Amino acid sequence: MTTEIKKVNRIAVRFSGDSGDGMQLTGERFTADTALHGNDLATLPNYPSEIRAPQGTVLGVSNFQLQFGDHDIFTPGDNPDVLVAMNPAALKANGKEVRPGGHIIVDIDTFNPRALEKLGWKQDPLEDGTFGDYHIHRVPLTSMTLNALAEFDMSKKDKERSKNMFALGLLSWMFSHSLDGTRTFLKTKFAKKPTVMQANLAALEAGWTYGENTEIFGVRYEVAKAPMAPGVYRNITGNTATAYGLVVAAHKAGLQLVLGSYPITPATDILHTLSALKRYNVMTLQMEDEIAGIGAAVGASFAGKLGVTTTSGPGMCLKSEFMGLAVMTEIPLVIVDVQRGGPSTGLPTKTEQADLLQALYGRHGESPLGVIAAQSPADCLMAAYEACAMAIKYRHPVILLTDGYLGNGSEPLLVPTMDDFPAIAPNFATKPNAVNAKGEPAFHPYRRDPETLARPWAIPGTPGLQHRLGGLEKLDGAGSISHDPANHDRMTRLRAEKVKRMVNDVPDLEVIDPDGDADLLILGWGSSYGPVTAACRNLRQQGVKVAQAHLRWINPLPRNTGEVLRAYKRVVVPEMNLGQLSKVLRAEFLVDIVSVTSVRGLPFAVPEIMHLINAHVDELNLEHEVSEEDEK
Repeated sequence: MTTEIKKVNRIAVRFSGDSGDGMQLTGERFTADTALHGNDLATLPNYPSEIRAPQGTVLGVSNFQLQFGDHDIFTPGDNPDVLVAMNPAALKANGKEVRPGGHIIVDIDTFNPRALEKLGWKQDPLEDGTFGDYHIHRVPLTSMTLNALAEFDMSKKDKERSKNMFALGLLSWMFSHSLDGTRTFLKTKFAKKPTVMQANLAALEAGWTYGENTEIFGVRYEVAKAPMAPGVYRNITGNTATAYGLVVAAHKAGLQLVLGSYPITPATDILHTLSALKRYNVMTLQMEDEIAGIGAAVGASFAGKLGVTTTSGPGMCLKSEFMGLAVMTEIPLVIVDVQRGGPSTGLPTKTEQADLLQALYGRHGESPLGVIAAQSPADCLMAAYEACAMAIKYRHPVILLTDGYLGNGSEPLLVPTMDDFPAIAPNFATKPNAVNAKGEPAFHPYRRDPETLARPWAIPGTPGLQHRLGGLEKLDGAGSISHDPANHDRMTRLRAEKVKRMVNDVPDLEVIDPDGDADLLILGWGSSYGPVTAACRNLRQQGVKVAQAHLRWINPLPRNTGEVLRAYKRVVVPEMNLGQLSKVLRAEFLVDIVSVTSVRGLPFAVPEIMHLINAHVDELNLEHEVSEEDEK
């Protein structure tokens, strides 16, 4: 049978199976091959929070989805075009999300009465018309893998572990991807386990051969390369990009990077990445708890290093007292919060944007911090760099907000050079800056820079610069302990003013409004950038007038934020929380923000945003028509 080659401009693929089926590895390898093929892409890993989730149940299903295309891709896709379901549970959890007419590839060997009964299916859903709207491909993944590995001296269970490579080979054939990258990966990963390496290679080749020779597939897909600026690219996750951004910032400042951290999902990969970068003057300290993690970072900054701590929402709660200490002592500190679903343990492997108010206000006393939010996995690199640069320049803690979607997701990164990053000058104090009562040279640790209000940063042990810091209020300038009410009022306002002055380094809020005549503004922050951008682009191509803006710095807000908000008849803010940014903007600018919220543990879907925009545009047009009638 002749296989049709179908050219498409984008497509979404989802791998799904039990947590032990290797879906994350399979998705990562398919993503790497897709990137090498030259497509733009975005990914969304999605897996259970339980370490040993129950096999064969919906609760134990692990997914990995990616969307790739011949143009800019901003999201991992909403409804997959192709689903690989390694068992009935994967089909039940994901089958109805496949777009009508899409392809579902199932491991038919797993569709036995016991597995179906566990899911409450009395009849085989592949036979009773439940999935009649889809192209179902019944592939004996397990038995074909066992046949391919028949000559290997391995147990049946160990052989079955290679069926994810069979599935990867089949999908690689389906999308005309080369196997060379995965071959190299397997040879490197299992170099010390030659039998396992050869088994996986054999399963991979068998999957490709099955696709090439079977007659159940009538179509293959080709997605052309995406136009990209010349340069070196690599696929990168948000957590890895964050780690690299921290290292670059420390290098540009000439400082040692010291990470004090405690493992927590979904931020742990930052610790893992940095622990392998000691050759770049990086020190990682895996501490006994969250409080110790930030304590180590504060101590490192006091000692003249770049102190950083990484965590997620629950850890932010525990770190708040030390954040207050860093505010009071006015030292550089970067806190990375990879947000997840809450409260409490909540949804540790799912995404959310619900830590914004905590980042802005979640400390005792008046203790404002700088807050920046990354907008995409690759953007985490520059956002981390900017957070460090701001913390060093203003001698003040800065929080970097990412989330599980960004941290675990990936996209191509045009690898920058060191010249692409501005220099960061720590400007350590090296000599006395005052005189004492006797007229002798002295050092005042709170004598401020007139532009930034930053206090001098003196490395302990520098001759003539003896000083002390601590949580008790200090006398402005001299740094001695002070309980004077007027001094405390002054110091509190100075610390707040210092954060406000960070706005001098924050670019104006940019608005995408091609014709300049839209009445509706969609304002996003953080990871809402992808779905909002894709939705606005799609609708503009249909002639819908909609403006888009995206906040990067949230404290301080860009200077022109109020001007932008007041320029539109309606401002809609979609967030993966219950309206936290909307509250802030209403209070700050007295603008009637329309809040759109979602707390499902998943990013916004593009059709969801498109429907929202169309509804508001229709309302505004109707109001305009009524107004014209009233005038007549």
